[in-house]
Amino acid sequence: MSARRRGAAAVIGVLALAGCAGSPPPAAPASTSASTSTSTTAAPAAFSPAACPNPIYPGVTQLDLGPGVECGYLTVPQDRTRPDGRTLRLAVARAAATAPNPKADPLVYLAGGPGGSGLISAAPRIAAGWNRDRDVIFLDQRGTWKSDPLLSCPEIDAFQAELVGLVTTDPATAARSAAATAACRERLTTAGWDLAAFDTAENAADLADLRTALGIDEWDLYGVSYGTDLALQTLRDHPDGIRAVVLDSVVPPQLNTPESFWPSARSGLGALFAACAAQPACRTTYPTLREDFFRLATDLTTTPRTVTVEGTTVVVDGYKLVNLAVTAGLVPGTIGGIPALVENLARGDGRLAATALLAGLPPSGVTAYGLALGVFCAESPTTPDALLASGRAALPELPDALLTHPPQIPFLTGDCAAWDVPAAPGALREPVRSDRPVLVLDGALDAITAPANGDAVAATLPHSTRARFADAAHDVLLWSPECSLRIMQDFLDDPAAVDTSCAAATAPAPFT
Repeated sequence: MSARRRGAAAVIGVLALAGCAGSPPPAAPASTSASTSTSTTAAPAAFSPAACPNPIYPGVTQLDLGPGVECGYLTVPQDRTRPDGRTLRLAVARAAATAPNPKADPLVYLAGGPGGSGLISAAPRIAAGWNRDRDVIFLDQRGTWKSDPLLSCPEIDAFQAELVGLVTTDPATAARSAAATAACRERLTTAGWDLAAFDTAENAADLADLRTALGIDEWDLYGVSYGTDLALQTLRDHPDGIRAVVLDSVVPPQLNTPESFWPSARSGLGALFAACAAQPACRTTYPTLREDFFRLATDLTTTPRTVTVEGTTVVVDGYKLVNLAVTAGLVPGTIGGIPALVENLARGDGRLAATALLAGLPPSGVTAYGLALGVFCAESPTTPDALLASGRAALPELPDALLTHPPQIPFLTGDCAAWDVPAAPGALREPVRSDRPVLVLDGALDAITAPANGDAVAATLPHSTRARFADAAHDVLLWSPECSLRIMQDFLDDPAAVDTSCAAATAPAPFT
């Protein structure tokens, strides 16, 4: 859910990921706030061309959409059960294929999060050649960045800035998180937005309407992280016109997502420790990495460490250490510094961890919490006991006080109580069964969506192809771009004859 930043180059990578690490970009312009929409009556879903909404992000010109990209807005009902209700405008960008004779089927990019931006992700992927053989369509899902309304929560972003100086497991910290969430909910509902309408079922219906509105007979879906959940549910509920699907870092609909975070953390952390042990330099420099990590996580939960960095007081506790190691998989290259961070803490310091926590503060206004909380709270309701049970089963080395706070979303149960949206129908969590060709891309180092998630969805997709990358974590196409992009493009050209052998030849990068 969180966006992270460190320096201008990292801002570009992070914003394109819709949530990773870097230094503070400027605040979102006021014109993107949730109250800007004036649509009050519903109409059939329709697409209207418009100028591309440059700048895509203020001050980061590398994210602007250049020549060869056409934009517009899809107008959809906020709630399809209320045809006379309000409407939403979803931002769409279409990058034309660069080949002289492009394929007829476009590829649609579905961002993760939930609450990430497709348009922020567009320019880097265009530069990487995603649109070599076919058009690529980027969509800002309902409630996200360039769509109207943007359901961001500056109240939650402000709390995240305060959190660096707070103890995660202190009940007072959870109460402050819930208060920030309640304040955002009050503001958005007072503006007239129905928060229960920002979910995957409506997102999938929007996607089906977009294909029809653009007059496309067949297209392909690419989803990353939450985007895989959206792609799969669209395949299940709106299969018409879907030719093939690419799933990168899978979130299976049939899993309770928050309760899957600790099992994924176990997988990714285990892969990290094994990768260090397999490299002589890392093994020699950090011979007790695993033991130090779990000892520190326990000790810092009981006795958090206060560190001052650049005049800012940072509290490093056990949860924050574990979460830093888990979310390192969001940004290529970050995992390589985790052993040094752990060793620095073990020596009684902590400045590396404190610096990383400050670098992880979310830029205000980017994450669409309205969609994120709608998806998590309605579609994967859970309890502290259930989260603790999943944590104990996955990582019994960690203390209970830590395990009730899942990675990335430590205060979810209290925040969901404050968000107060009804539970989604149980059918939403049915496994997806389809005879369409599906490519599943996994990163062995992924501590957020483990390769086991890919196993779960492939079990009911008989025409699925798997590719697992030893050098990749979350968002395989960013970690291992040359091999993974070639596999994806070959798969889209001919799903029955794709060569995935380059994935097996990858190896984790050297640790620093």
